[in-house]
Amino acid sequence: MTTLTAPRATPAARANRALWHIPTALRKSILVTHVASAGVWLGIDIVSVALVAIGWLRAGGDRAEVYQALADFFVVPLLVAALVAGVVCLATGVVLGLATKWGLVRYWWVAVKLVLNVVACVLLVAFLGPITELSTGEQPLQDIWFVAFLATTALALLSFAMVLSVFKPWGRARK
Repeated sequence: MTTLTAPRATPAARANRALWHIPTALRKSILVTHVASAGVWLGIDIVSVALVAIGWLRAGGDRAEVYQALADFFVVPLLVAALVAGVVCLATGVVLGLATKWGLVRYWWVAVKLVLNVVACVLLVAFLGPITELSTGEQPLQDIWFVAFLATTALALLSFAMVLSVFKPWGRARK
């Protein structure tokens, strides 16, 4: 067939095309990396929520020790791991969005996941300051509330993003 007689793609077919094509094996590898990094990030947040809850239930010196453990456990190794997982999750999500029919803002569930990922990254960075302050042993109640709010909000956002990935609700953002 020549280009003059080749059938043209319909507008619907053009709308479902990815920005670029990547080989199936590479796309699946990126998808596995995306899911694994999201799992790591979710696991880190679960540990953070558990430690905040344990510290909240303790009294006096025990509370300071739990928050010291959280600061030691979270500030250096987990913060780096969580930031790497968050950035990897965001980057692989963007690549998958651009290289698959889902797009970045073509479907509402993908756009919402993108926003949730960015917000969760910001919450992660905001979590750092109060945790280091609480680890000193002087834990004002408002800081404990703030840390608990940050940790549980991030966990809720990441869990909601996971649900969106499975159910893919709301349809197309633009036709």
